Amino acid sequence: MPRTAHSPAHEARELTRRVADQSVYCRTIQRADGRDVHLYGYAPHTLPVQAQPELDLPQGGELRWHPLRREWNIYAAHRQSRTFKPSAADNPLAPSLPGKPVTEIPVADFELAVFDNKFTSLHPQATVLSSVAGTDKRPARGQCEVIVYGPESEGNLHTIGQAQRRLLLAAWADRYEALFRRDCDFVLPFENRGDDVGVTLHHPHGQIYGFAETPVMPGRAVEAFASGYSLEREIENLPEELIVETHGDVLAWCPPYARYPYEVWVAPRTQRDGVWSLSERESDQFAELVGAITDRYDRFFGQPTPYMFALHCAPASCDGPYHMTAQFYPILRAPGRLKYLASIEQHTGVFTVDVLPEQAATALRTLEA
Repeated sequence: MPRTAHSPAHEARELTRRVADQSVYCRTIQRADGRDVHLYGYAPHTLPVQAQPELDLPQGGELRWHPLRREWNIYAAHRQSRTFKPSAADNPLAPSLPGKPVTEIPVADFELAVFDNKFTSLHPQATVLSSVAGTDKRPARGQCEVIVYGPESEGNLHTIGQAQRRLLLAAWADRYEALFRRDCDFVLPFENRGDDVGVTLHHPHGQIYGFAETPVMPGRAVEAFASGYSLEREIENLPEELIVETHGDVLAWCPPYARYPYEVWVAPRTQRDGVWSLSERESDQFAELVGAITDRYDRFFGQPTPYMFALHCAPASCDGPYHMTAQFYPILRAPGRLKYLASIEQHTGVFTVDVLPEQAATALRTLEA
């Protein structure tokens, strides 16, 4: 898939198509409020769509420039009213069953779903809403989506199984292509897991943010690769004591410069721009390792581990080398003990790490099966 493709998005109210790998289908439905729902599966989705109410939804927030940190931050006050820990009966990520209120997914069953976030931070038609003076402002342009791993209300990246993880990879790759075509330059699929990270919906799901411009930190990664840094070379020379697990052409390791205790990266050994450029073999192994690391965390910490997970792939505008990674940032420094990002980290950006990466890798690697 070319990263710089910008062909028009399909405008049909409903469309079923094959995604790039020819083994996955996507049915796209437009809700009454104008938001899209994409239903991914190994078979075409044909269930009837329930009628949904028309809603007047906000169109994103605004960006404001921080003159000392040299970065743009998002301000979206309407997100204060987003869904907060609903009951099982009011789960907005569940299928819409007949006779029940329509959820965010207006069908009675599905394999995997992606939909436009009702409480979006970024929007393709965003405008500057505030009149406050004294700071540079821009519309927060882009796209925010929710990706629901399946219809079941419980589960994680390990327990959903390999077939569902492969479907997730296909959906991620397809959303990259779609968002690049909608003039998003940087796309970040991610998952926040656990109350301690601030999760307010426990149905297994992640999110996808498409930014009109690449943010500061991902931009620094682009600059590093352009200046000659090679993650492929680093992986080739990686000390065994840092490796957690390998599956053929893909490995998981604790980077020697990890900022979080027990931080783990997953990447192919060979340089790949993004999840869309993985081979079938690499995709299988990548999916296996993402599930395996989630399981290792839960067994090591003795609980569903709160973490921040994200895919780091090349921006659309990147015309040089880039090596994709999946990065796990658990926020525990030991079983039952949170790692707080307090004054030093917040005020200086300098992380203080309580566990050496080589110690973390050994602890995770040597877990009993």
